[in-house]
Amino acid sequence: MENNTQLTRRLIQSDKAHVWHPCTQMKDHEDFPIIPIKNGEGVWLYDTEGNKYLDAVSSWWVNLFGHANPHISHAIAQQAYSLEQVILAGFTHEPVVNLSEQLVALTPANLNKCFYADNGSSAIEVALKMSFHYWRNTGKQNKKKFVTLKNSYHGETIGALSVGDVELYKDTYQDLLLDVITVQGADNYDRPAGESVDEYVDRCFAQMDDTLAQHHDEISAVIVEPLVQCAGYMRMYDKRYLQLLRAACDRYDVHLIADEVAVGFGRTGHLFACEKAQISPDFMCLSKGLTGGYLPLSVVLTTDEVYTAFYDEYTSLRAFLHSHSYTGNPLACAAALATLKLFRQNDVIKNNQTLIERIHYNGQRFVGHKHIGDIRQTGMIFAIEMVADVDSKKAFPWQQRRGLKAYHFALKNQLLLRPLGNVLYFMPPYVIEPEQIDWVFDIMEQALEIAVKD
Repeated sequence: MENNTQLTRRLIQSDKAHVWHPCTQMKDHEDFPIIPIKNGEGVWLYDTEGNKYLDAVSSWWVNLFGHANPHISHAIAQQAYSLEQVILAGFTHEPVVNLSEQLVALTPANLNKCFYADNGSSAIEVALKMSFHYWRNTGKQNKKKFVTLKNSYHGETIGALSVGDVELYKDTYQDLLLDVITVQGADNYDRPAGESVDEYVDRCFAQMDDTLAQHHDEISAVIVEPLVQCAGYMRMYDKRYLQLLRAACDRYDVHLIADEVAVGFGRTGHLFACEKAQISPDFMCLSKGLTGGYLPLSVVLTTDEVYTAFYDEYTSLRAFLHSHSYTGNPLACAAALATLKLFRQNDVIKNNQTLIERIHYNGQRFVGHKHIGDIRQTGMIFAIEMVADVDSKKAFPWQQRRGLKAYHFALKNQLLLRPLGNVLYFMPPYVIEPEQIDWVFDIMEQALEIAVKD
């Protein structure tokens, strides 16, 4: 029988032989072996040799209520004994009906219809196709283009990549991508000293307004990540921009797609970021935390108006042409229902305010640091941006991989961080304790010093 060291060695060797990992230059693991994880509990992950790591990034922002949460695990197990999967074309089931009812009740007004998919990127594809197809069905066939914000990210399938603005992806896959219009947003990082937030947002929004005024006849939708561009280095902007955008989309007859895949389910301090901005989009895309981090599931919520544009006799050929094999999977829906129940039972949004305040308090330790160009927080999302020079905000060269240095130091000290370039961020499960937040910031502070050291 294998001991722990033998198991670890075997898994690493076999992994190297057969597994191609996401967002990874596999050659890196010649020097830094993959870590085999055996189990999780709460905020902790445990490897095959018993080492533990506090999951400060919620395993790519999906985990809300801790690993191996008994409430969600039980709900999935119970569902598995009755129905694991059924085609959602021509059939339905209780979990998907109940989940849809609850999501409609929780999300902003007028989002009354739910269309399910498997992941965040797929949800974006659904929303893009649905918007385009709506205009086709309503006789406005010139409305084919999409407007996106600079520095945005919406996923890695072709349509989702097209409406993103990640330079590396665009350079590599440009020949495959849709032609979109990219507009400067209102990133707080770029706000000049002395200019108020409202003045800055109004000035930045002028470019979006001009774009819609000039091209609305050919624009299908504007797509944004409300309040936080998570994969875009956790850059944040004010809710006023969303309020102006909603009004402009109404004025110019353009759809608004809210990509809440990463920021939904309490990450911004509200259940949904659009709620914080007091707006209702035409399409809202949800995934990640939807199942508490257990199973792949996404949903696009939209309006009765959009739905009605597809509702007709079969021979009109107006039906929405999109499907996934596991659409509305009962096990995933059961996990989502259990997750929503935890929100209700534990008054999570209110209780998270204590954690948000503790994060803010700890963040103050970075004020005045000679290599921190920005300290930012929106709800349960916190980030610091390392720079070579504070006054000019000159970035460290990306080739130096300073975030990687912080990552390795943190792992050696029982903390899982996954920096975005020169940005160290913290987006924990909601079951984290205040004292654990203090400890995370202690390690993060030490990791920072390692990362910026010449």
